[in-house]
Amino acid sequence: MKRKVAVKKEDLQKYHGKDTWFQLQPVSADSEVQGKVHLELRLSEVITDSGAINHKLATRVLECQGLPIVNGQCDPYAAVSLLGPSRSEAKKTKVKRKTNNPQFEEVFYFEVTRPLSYTKRQFDVEEEDVDKLALRVDLWNASNLKFGDEFLGGVRVPLRVLGQAGVHDAWYYLQPRENGGKSVKVEELGSLRLNIVYTEDHVFPSEHYTPLRDLLLHSANPVSASTAHILGEVCREKQEAAIPLVRLFLHYGKIVPFISAIAHAEVNRTQDPNTIFRGNSLTSKCIDETMKLAGMHYLQVTLKPIIDEICTEHKPCEIDPVKLKESENLDTNRENLRHYVDRIFNVITTSGVRCPTVMCDIFFSLRESAATRFQVDQDVRYTAVSSFIFLRFFAPAILSPNLFHLRPHHPDPATSRTLTLISKTIQTLGSLAKSKSVKSYMAAFYDYFNEQKYADAVKNFLDLISTSGKWDQKSIETPIMLKEGFMIKRAQGRNRFGMKNFKKRWFRLTNHEFTYHKTKGEGALCSIPIENILAVERLEEESFKMKNMFQVIQPERALYIQANNCVEARDWIDILTKVSQCNRKRLSTYHPSAYLNGHWLCCKLSADTAPGCSPCTGGLPANIQLDVDGDRETERIYSLFSTYMTKLIKMQEACGSKSVYDGPEQEEYSTFVIDDPQETYKTLKLIVSAVQTLEQQHTKYKRDKFKKTKIGSQEHPIGDKSFQCYIRQQSESSTYSI
Repeated sequence: MKRKVAVKKEDLQKYHGKDTWFQLQPVSADSEVQGKVHLELRLSEVITDSGAINHKLATRVLECQGLPIVNGQCDPYAAVSLLGPSRSEAKKTKVKRKTNNPQFEEVFYFEVTRPLSYTKRQFDVEEEDVDKLALRVDLWNASNLKFGDEFLGGVRVPLRVLGQAGVHDAWYYLQPRENGGKSVKVEELGSLRLNIVYTEDHVFPSEHYTPLRDLLLHSANPVSASTAHILGEVCREKQEAAIPLVRLFLHYGKIVPFISAIAHAEVNRTQDPNTIFRGNSLTSKCIDETMKLAGMHYLQVTLKPIIDEICTEHKPCEIDPVKLKESENLDTNRENLRHYVDRIFNVITTSGVRCPTVMCDIFFSLRESAATRFQVDQDVRYTAVSSFIFLRFFAPAILSPNLFHLRPHHPDPATSRTLTLISKTIQTLGSLAKSKSVKSYMAAFYDYFNEQKYADAVKNFLDLISTSGKWDQKSIETPIMLKEGFMIKRAQGRNRFGMKNFKKRWFRLTNHEFTYHKTKGEGALCSIPIENILAVERLEEESFKMKNMFQVIQPERALYIQANNCVEARDWIDILTKVSQCNRKRLSTYHPSAYLNGHWLCCKLSADTAPGCSPCTGGLPANIQLDVDGDRETERIYSLFSTYMTKLIKMQEACGSKSVYDGPEQEEYSTFVIDDPQETYKTLKLIVSAVQTLEQQHTKYKRDKFKKTKIGSQEHPIGDKSFQCYIRQQSESSTYSI
């Protein structure tokens, strides 16, 4: 039986940031609704041939938004009924396939009043009885199942809303059926403890955020006087600050210099190289968040195949003698576990060339800062990077694959135990240090990997991801094979009169060149030096009516290639982009469609040398082209500053105290990291001013909105929405960000 927790929207703020027990409630298909519908009602008079006056209601169902997806599909239609004391007429729209935001744009006409002499009694309604009528609009999902169509929600609109004007246009939140819920004793269903994090953003036009956005994006010297650092100091949790900061800096292409600056400052404050980046600092949280956003596809192509295999095979891997089942053999389990660890270790340490560029640039900065600060320690350049890529990226993804979209659900207990043992071992191997204070069975298992080849593989991997793009490709004389495989290419037309056809070829990419061959092992038919690759971009499907195509742009022509599937196309684009990212002549614009029949299909220009009409992706792999609203992220940062205004004031006082008193630090100010009190004070003053200005604009907005709000209008759709959490398994505590 499904159960839920339902909280009224207006009550969410009361539970913000608090652990609260909520009573579980039953889930009924007829009561679980979401979304809204846009209706237009118009009452008009019609004069008949006999001179009598009739009233007709024109009901226009325009569109819906946010309908639920039922069993993986949403094929909605609307049923429209005119309800009254003696009638119930129903009419239906056409079914809109595969959309939860359908555009109906259909009009239905209903006879509202007719003369009393009309023979059919159901129209025997006096004009003064119109107020007794109501319009009912129900949304349904057209199901192919034998159980019939599923109810998605409905709304009842009394015709009195038409008023004297006879016209009504409004959005309505869909409501559950009046008899949808069945009486169940809720106390018998149990309760759930939740920690709700609720935010509500009112985003203004971009110019309102210019002062605060400029403060955030322009770094200060020292970095501890910057707006971003101050946000991390005043927030209760560093994660609160890291999420909007990372998205904002990624959006404006400044994430690498920002993280480099705060990481360099943290390294300089670190006294022991063994503790570098081990705390939950703003630097650590920002790098974690960047890896989550930039590295999701990297995780997918690296770990998903082997994780799927582990979860499917269910091989026993328990090596703790105490937990061993009677039917299991300890040596067999160790061999199973060792096999899995070796597989995952190999796919990780050979995946360096696929590591996203932005992550490599950050790792390069970490490596340089750590090596400069701790020159005596030769391994610190490795541990500074491994503390993130292994301990905070790969190990957590192996441990909880469902949280990183590697698996749809949390693994079963036995598989979860296997993944835990693998994650611990990978974490130990990646740290390049012998794990201390481990249980004897784990220590014995680690001995299997006490070989130099494992340490060498880790260091080679870390070298690659933290120096990628920083070395000259030709400085390595022996070519390194990066990727190869069959694809289909379109003839480049080097011969003016040649046929521009498509042929299957074997493609090979090294750090020196990109070549294609008739078959594997034969000589190259064409070779493109890496330095001649000006851009690598997707090609619009309309060009050749073919999917999964991309283009390798050279000085004189573009090579059009079709990969076998979308995943392979993305891999080739990412790796070609990565290996050519430092080319000096990289393009800033390109043509997303091909040049055919004497013109570019995208911009219609006739010159084949015309400059591109779309901006290049800027060297960012396809998987981190983020859809970020910079103004919304700035609004969220404003909300944080507004919430922690008392701490901002306290930090100003701390700056004053440090400036005039050079003695032991007062305890109430000791939580703040302030390197330059005067510069920090200046920044704080600007922050407070920007926040107060936005606060005034929000106050005015709320006041104006309250004056304009009208129930059932476009400004404020009717209905009451609840935050609902559906429970399928027992859980003690969860955190939801709404």
